[in-house]
Amino acid sequence: MAFHVYSRRGCHLCEQLLEELLSLVDGRAEIEVRDIDTRENWRRVYDTRVPVLEYDGTLVCQYHLDREAVGRILKTLDI
Repeated sequence: MAFHVYSRRGCHLCEQLLEELLSLVDGRAEIEVRDIDTRENWRRVYDTRVPVLEYDGTLVCQYHLDREAVGRILKTLDI
């Protein structure tokens, strides 16, 4: 399983969320960054909502990192 970050280039909130996520995850899970401008369907769905963080197809947060939600997911991975 991986975290998916839907973002776009030049998005300050996207860069901030990704930076915080990387330090929180610290190698315990995969992180895949998906540039919404590379696929029409992603752009249609996420256009003004980025950044969006999903895990296992489920919305975790958008705009700002929900550290508690990510922490709960990481605890399930540490079993």
